[in-house]
Amino acid sequence: MRVFLGNAPWSKEGLIGVRAGSRWPHLQDPCDPYLPFPFYLAYATAVLEKEGFEVFLLDGVAERISTEEFVRRCADYRPDFILLEVSTASIEQDLQTVAALREKLPEAKIAFAGLFPEAGESEFLQQHPEVDYAFRGEYEYTLREVAQALARGEQRTDHPGTSCRDASGRVIVNPRRPLIENLDELPWPARKPLPMLNYHDLPGGLPGPSLQLWASRGCPFHCTFCAWPQIMYGGDKYRVRDPVDVVDEMEAVVKEYGFRSVYFDDDTFNLGKKRMLALAEEIIRRNLCIPWAVMARADTSDEETLRAMKRAGLVSIKYGVESASQEILDRCEKGLDLSKVEKTVALTKKLGINTHLTFTFGLPGETRETIRETIALAKRLDPDSVQFSITTPFPGSKLFLQMEAEGNLVTKDWSLYDGSNVAVIRQGDLSPQDLELALRTAYDTWQRHKLLRPLYRPKEWRKFLKHPGQSLRKYKNEYRHKKKLAAQRKAAEAG
Repeated sequence: MRVFLGNAPWSKEGLIGVRAGSRWPHLQDPCDPYLPFPFYLAYATAVLEKEGFEVFLLDGVAERISTEEFVRRCADYRPDFILLEVSTASIEQDLQTVAALREKLPEAKIAFAGLFPEAGESEFLQQHPEVDYAFRGEYEYTLREVAQALARGEQRTDHPGTSCRDASGRVIVNPRRPLIENLDELPWPARKPLPMLNYHDLPGGLPGPSLQLWASRGCPFHCTFCAWPQIMYGGDKYRVRDPVDVVDEMEAVVKEYGFRSVYFDDDTFNLGKKRMLALAEEIIRRNLCIPWAVMARADTSDEETLRAMKRAGLVSIKYGVESASQEILDRCEKGLDLSKVEKTVALTKKLGINTHLTFTFGLPGETRETIRETIALAKRLDPDSVQFSITTPFPGSKLFLQMEAEGNLVTKDWSLYDGSNVAVIRQGDLSPQDLELALRTAYDTWQRHKLLRPLYRPKEWRKFLKHPGQSLRKYKNEYRHKKKLAAQRKAAEAG
C-alpha cells in the first residue's frame, strides 16, 4: 500500500503560508526565512516506514513549489492513501488542493489532519465528500491503524481519533485517541525526504542552518489562546523523552547534515529540573560543542539550571510574555507572574544567553493603555529579538468559545485567522483596525529601538566590529523594513 503525506503550498496576495510544524499557521512575506520543521508529518512517515509501508513525504511549502507541481508529484506517485496537514487559515486552499487531487486520483482515500478541528465535525464531512477522513490531534498512530486496516481490505469506521463515513454515507465521529504515553517508542522523524537545510527558526541570533528537535510534547499550563495543547493534545498532559535518546538524535543528525545549531521547539521545554540537568550533563559528557536554543517559560527557569544549560551550549531562549498587564495574563489563564519574567530575563541576559520574547495584542481586557504598556515592556526588557502578533482565537480553543459567546468575533472567514496581518476580533472599545494598527506600531517602535540600540549596548558594537559587512546589511534591511511598516501604517490610517 502506497501512502502520500503532504504539506501543500499555500499563498495569498503575494504572501506565502507557513502551516505544518507551526503552532500559529500564518501568511508571511516571501523574504521572511522563518520555516518550522513539519514534526507530525515526519514522525508519521517514520512510523509508517517502520511498519513496511511505501511512503512519499512532500513538503510543498519548504520546497516553494506550486500547487500544480505538488498535485502532479502526488498523482505521479499513485498513492492509495493521501494525508494532508491543514489549518484554519489555509482550509480554503486546502480544499482546492483536494479537489485537484481527487480529479487525478478518484480512487485514493484522502484524510485531513492538523490545526483545523472543524474538519472532524459531521457537518464538514457532509459538505465535503471529497475528504474521506479527518484525524483529530496527534495522528501518527491513528494513521498507522487506518493504513493497516485498509491494507487488509477492512473498511472500518471505529478508529479512535477519526471522523469518517460508513457504507450508507453517514458520518461517524469517533472519540479522541489516547495520547502516546511513551515518546521514546516513536522512531526519530523521517528527514531524508525533506529539504532539511530550508527549515529556519533562529531565535536570539542562533547560527544557521539549524536542526529543529522535540524533547517533549504538551504543556501543563492552561493558556486559553494556545492552540496545540488544546487542539492537538486535548488537554494539559506533559510527556517527555529520555534525555539520552534526545542527545543521541541531536548528535547523529547534526553530524549527518552539518547543522551549526539546534533549536528545541517544544511547547514548553524547561519543565522538570532533574531532566534539564541530565540533558545538559549528557551534552557536556559527549563534548558536542554546538550552540542550541529552546522554547521556554520564564517562571520555570532558575539560575542553577540556566547555568548548567549555558555550559552545555545554550545560547538563546524564547520566552512567551504576551502582555505587560498582569490582569490580562490572569484572565487568559497563563499563570505567569510578570515580576518573575523581569527577573528571569535579566538573569538570562546576565548569564550571556540571548533572549527572544513574544507578545500579542487583543487578549481579553486589552486596552489602548495596555498596548502602550506592552510595547514599553518589550523595549525595557530589551531582548535580542522579538515577535508581536494579533491574538487569534483558533476554533477548538477556549478563547474561541469565549470570544464567540461575548460577541467579539467579527468574522468566521477562516482565511483571515492567521494573526500575522489581520484581526478577526474586537476587544472592548478596540476595533479590529485598532489591533492591526497596534501590531504595526509595535514593530515600527521596535525597529526604531533596534536602530538606536548600538548607541548604548556594547554587545552591538562588538558584533558590528566583528562582522561590519553583515551588520551594515542587517541595518540596511531593517531600515527598509521600517520604511515599509511606516508606509503600511500611513495607508491604514488613510483608509
